[in-house]
Amino acid sequence: MRVIGLMSGTSYDAIDAAAAELDLVGDSLVLKPLGMVSEAYDAALRETLSAALPPGATTLGEVCRLDTRIGQAFAAAALRADRELCEGRAELVASHGQTVYHWVAEGEVHGTLQLGQPAWIAEATGLPVVADFRPRDIAAGGQGAPLVSLVDLLWLRGRPGRPVALNVGGIANLTAPDGTAFDTGPGCALIDAAAQGFSGGALSYDTDGALATRGRVHGPLLDRLLQEPYYALPAPKTTGKELFHLGHLRDALTGFGTLPAEDVVTTLTMLTARTVADAVRAVGATEVIASGGGTRNPVLMRMLGDLLPGVALRASDELGLPSGAKEAYAFAVLGFLTLHGLPGTSPASTGARHPSVLGSVTPGRDGLRLPPPARLPPTRLLLE
Repeated sequence: MRVIGLMSGTSYDAIDAAAAELDLVGDSLVLKPLGMVSEAYDAALRETLSAALPPGATTLGEVCRLDTRIGQAFAAAALRADRELCEGRAELVASHGQTVYHWVAEGEVHGTLQLGQPAWIAEATGLPVVADFRPRDIAAGGQGAPLVSLVDLLWLRGRPGRPVALNVGGIANLTAPDGTAFDTGPGCALIDAAAQGFSGGALSYDTDGALATRGRVHGPLLDRLLQEPYYALPAPKTTGKELFHLGHLRDALTGFGTLPAEDVVTTLTMLTARTVADAVRAVGATEVIASGGGTRNPVLMRMLGDLLPGVALRASDELGLPSGAKEAYAFAVLGFLTLHGLPGTSPASTGARHPSVLGSVTPGRDGLRLPPPARLPPTRLLLE
């Protein structure tokens, strides 16, 4: 089955559309990557989305408009992926949508909201669409994240040592071989917020770590940032930009006077490296397989390597999954599992009471024609 996975992460800079040929062969799920295309949000939509995210205020009218416009943007990305990667022969779209709020109180997740109305995708492509993946796991008592942990577990099963999968997007998360999975804290969220704030919006992120290269770590600021209670919470745990946003940074800067922008960005880069490294050590990892936009920041990756002597640090590209497309491929897998009646969660990773078949299905142009349910879930993921 040819499946298109759509993903826009917490950095909300672009929609990634990855296409895969997926097939169940015995106890294995075989994935053949067909490539990825990426569609940047147009400037007006990105600005509107940014203004609506915490700690900003919004209205139900704005939420409705965003749900529609994001859905249309996802539809355009799916159409392009079908045309350029699948020769117009895709059979399913799996859309993560755009997370705008993750409702966490006292370590418990009560709800989550992803925008990007799937009806626009189904109407534009004529294909069935699986969307709204996270709420079902939350309804079963889970964190609703990190959902890619099941894919990581299938993918890394049998690899020697104790490998962990790390994704560094706006928020960083990892998955360990025993199923332990959690958000470690900010990936690029605070770095991006500082770059945008100090540049007056001229920069959306620290390109190639250019700012961090010129700065120095401010020890007292780093110590204050590390006092955030989230880092000490036990797994499973999840977080988002509801916590790690520009206001969080401004609060931490109180009393320090005017610090050079480069020093603040360098300190925030070290914060991400430190909190990720602490998490990696806590699960006893012997190898880190990294993906996500943060892997393109050479300063961050160098800091992380320095903090983890003796732990192999490599990009997921080396194992056959492009680091920039890994999460989009993961949601293609989750959509495939849903359509075949198979669970897409690991309770050990999310804390749910039981595994769940995820998402809601929007029929395509020909109605809803489900394949026969699979008898057993796969135990490993193989790449062709």
